[in-house]
Amino acid sequence: MIKVTEATATAGALRRLSEEGVSIWLDDLSRRRIESGNLAELVAGKHVVGVTTNPSIFQAAIGSGEGYEEQLTDLAVRGVTVDEAVRMLTTADVRAAADILDPVYKTTGGRDGRVSIEVDPRLAHDTAATIAEAGQLAWLVDRPNVMIKIPATKAGLPAITEVVGAGISVNVTLIFSLERYREVMDAYLAGLEKAQSKGLDLSGIHSVASFFVSRVDAEIDKRLTVLGTAEALSLKGRAALANARLAYEAYEAVFTGGRWTALAGAKANKQRPLWASTGVKDPAYKDTLYVDELVAPGTVNTMPEATLNATADHGLITGDTVTGGYEQARADLAAVERLGISYDQVVQQLEDEGVAKFEVAWQDLLDAVTKSLNSKGVDGE
Repeated sequence: MIKVTEATATAGALRRLSEEGVSIWLDDLSRRRIESGNLAELVAGKHVVGVTTNPSIFQAAIGSGEGYEEQLTDLAVRGVTVDEAVRMLTTADVRAAADILDPVYKTTGGRDGRVSIEVDPRLAHDTAATIAEAGQLAWLVDRPNVMIKIPATKAGLPAITEVVGAGISVNVTLIFSLERYREVMDAYLAGLEKAQSKGLDLSGIHSVASFFVSRVDAEIDKRLTVLGTAEALSLKGRAALANARLAYEAYEAVFTGGRWTALAGAKANKQRPLWASTGVKDPAYKDTLYVDELVAPGTVNTMPEATLNATADHGLITGDTVTGGYEQARADLAAVERLGISYDQVVQQLEDEGVAKFEVAWQDLLDAVTKSLNSKGVDGE
């Protein structure tokens, strides 16, 4: 057996990550990235096998206007509403990215080569509207490798079941708590059972569950710093990894159980855990912390480009860094609770803030597109 040293682990870290069963997805998309050939280059040279988007990503891309002028002019001439314009702009980017990733989609049997697009974040607490929006987005993109992102709010859970039950692949986003994650997996299995009852081919339905990482440390570390004791400070940077590792433990339990076994016999696909928010928030931490320390088979890590490049440059991939750490993970979260920091309160706050941040980004995007349409002599309202 070859001994893994720091030098050999760092060399080809992205390749090693892929070999360990982690699918590398890029957490970014823009018209410029597509048209410049950059996305294709990342697929060819940096083991990128998927793309995720969110309202903040589109706000940054389309808000800049770069690469969107021609389409904006066409939309203005047609006199479309700002909401329709945003949907045309975002689905065009997702469709183009899906075409670039189509060879990956085909060679992996649909497991990867995926591009995600999120339902309007203003619908996060409206089940019926989320279901309708998901179907509309899938129709607009019109690519088999699209994934529709649905937030893991209470209203999102039944929407997940209905959308999966309709045969649409889903990326469940904004998961922070272990309890909610279990509810998400249950919603997915219920969706598969619904699809099966309709006679749909389960092998064509895929899903990932986006479990957010760095935001957990950012919030809990802030509270630990306020406490300021030696014990509190020693726990900084440990809660997010503990939370994610216990999520993987829950995933293992659900996708080896009897309910799953029956679906697996019908060629259903597991809903893979996806590590989201993997760019570190604290500059004191290694910039590849949430990549190096969350290596486990059958997972996805969606990275901002800075984290992708950092991993390629100095990531330290030494094998599975998740499955042996469940007891320590439980101990770390219990230690945080003993200090008076409520896990349940933190994760609910983070979910609420996550939805709110995406709503703000979406509104900023609507405002930017309205301004662009109006500048071309058309009222975007």
